[in-house]
Amino acid sequence: MENITMIAQLVLAVSVGYVWIFRFENIVKEFKQYGLSNLTRTMVGAAKLVLSTLLVVGIWHSELVLIPAILMGVLMIAAQYFHFQAKNPLIKRLPSFVLLMISAYIALAAANLL
Repeated sequence: MENITMIAQLVLAVSVGYVWIFRFENIVKEFKQYGLSNLTRTMVGAAKLVLSTLLVVGIWHSELVLIPAILMGVLMIAAQYFHFQAKNPLIKRLPSFVLLMISAYIALAAANLL
């Protein structure tokens, strides 16, 4: 179970990092579509990158995992909300939903509830 959790942490961190670093132009378009400011986009991006970093460091320091996993889940819930508000198709909602489920799994594992 511990190995699966570590893999989940890496998958979540790498996925978020990839989108916010290498697919940033898509993020800019989405935040404009949602009517959110550049400051909001910058704050969300910084938060996601910090949380991703903590999840990776959490592989060696497990005490750092629970809060970042919960906060990442909250951000993914917010992403779902904005996708629904914009009436985006399921294919656009799916990535943040999958990352929400991974965040929930990591948080439950970190809280020793699995």
